[in-house]
Amino acid sequence: MTCKASGDARAASGFDAHRPGGCNGWRGAWRRPKPSFNQSVIDEFRANGGKAGGRFEGGDLLLLTTTGARSGTEHTTPLGYVRHGDLLLIVGSDMGAHRHPAWYHNLLAHPLVQVEIGTERYGAVAVPAEGPRRDRLFAHVVRAAPGYGDYQANTPRVLPVVVLERTGAEAGADGPAPAPAPVRTLADKVVEVHTWLRAQLKHVRDEVDAHLAAAPDGERPEPGRTQGRVPGLGLQIRQHCLAFCQSLEFHHVSEEQHLFPAMEIHHPELGGAFERLRAEHRTVARLQQELGALLADIAGADPVRFRAELQRMSEELTAHLAYEEEVLLPPLAGIPFPPRAPKP
Repeated sequence: MTCKASGDARAASGFDAHRPGGCNGWRGAWRRPKPSFNQSVIDEFRANGGKAGGRFEGGDLLLLTTTGARSGTEHTTPLGYVRHGDLLLIVGSDMGAHRHPAWYHNLLAHPLVQVEIGTERYGAVAVPAEGPRRDRLFAHVVRAAPGYGDYQANTPRVLPVVVLERTGAEAGADGPAPAPAPVRTLADKVVEVHTWLRAQLKHVRDEVDAHLAAAPDGERPEPGRTQGRVPGLGLQIRQHCLAFCQSLEFHHVSEEQHLFPAMEIHHPELGGAFERLRAEHRTVARLQQELGALLADIAGADPVRFRAELQRMSEELTAHLAYEEEVLLPPLAGIPFPPRAPKP
């Protein structure tokens, strides 16, 4: 069955070429390893503007780069995809194997992924659909690419349907964002990042509020209690919250390793302010860890307690970002972004 006919041939289904018995070929001590099947498709895709020939010719193919759940290293996998309106859908079929593919486990641990379609590359949050929504989306997928129905018939596991939601300045929390303000200085860049973080945090809060509002009256537990019939938070909230927390952690690590040390050299008078910012980073990191602990058991997580913890972090983070802008923006306003190359 080819990618063109089914939308999901061997590489396009996310065949893991790194596992034993994969397509790496025999590796002899005296012989250079053959390129993996996946890698050959990746190389062809990138060399030909997002197109692959042979059995993939004419098929809808993308490259998905995930972060290893255990290794923390990046892995790129060719996958078939199906469009549903503005949504981009991929299916963890692995040709009907009885286990989810490695890339699916990776995106559960690290929802922020990179997507390549044609010559375009962008960041996305990977959100598996659940319940009736998953069933509706899978039915759409099967209508577009019937081979997925055959794969589902071959395994007792429910094939995951994952929605790839574009992130970054080109997309807001609730769809396409207004045209972003021009970024000409490092201060502008800090504002851009902070604006995105605030929007994503609001998005997660709104999702949790909507989740609680949808619970039948009288079935909502009191704050602090784990009893009650309110369902767990769900993968959508989990993925968005993890993506936000991972983005925030990356932002803070970058500041502490690069921005703050460089600024302290030129602005020693701000030493006390930088110490305060580092202390606030530690406070926010602790709150992130507490949220992560609640999300570890997504089915049993108490939404009311989660919302309370999320509100605590929101208040801390909002105050932190405001103070950071007060301290950092004036000195950064004179630094061009992106940095200019030094004159020879």
